[in-house]
Amino acid sequence: MMLEDELTVSTRERESVAIIDLVGDVTTFAEEKINSAYREVTSKGARFVLLNFRQNDYINSAGIAILIGIVTEVNRNSQKLAVSGLSQHFQKIFRMVGLAQYAEIYQSEDDALVGFRRLTAA
Repeated sequence: MMLEDELTVSTRERESVAIIDLVGDVTTFAEEKINSAYREVTSKGARFVLLNFRQNDYINSAGIAILIGIVTEVNRNSQKLAVSGLSQHFQKIFRMVGLAQYAEIYQSEDDALVGFRRLTAA
């Protein structure tokens, strides 16, 4: 049995930040959902993108690869990327694989919005 609906992806906007909510497991099956959500917010002109995880989500190496792909696109499109809601474990992994160089890591969505406000004020 294939668990293709392991991940629910939805988008919304708060304070001019495009928020991509990721609920569930980020694995190979997530690629199309995450990429299409990212393309959707980008086509609407998003400058600031937040990937919002929940503490208990699971991300495997294929999921990390998908996120690295998003980071590449974000840089190409001169956007700013942040992530929020990662567990301590995945925060550590993001730092180890170098994702933290390209995406600020915040504990919560609210913290991330404060961080983006600082960028716009700078």
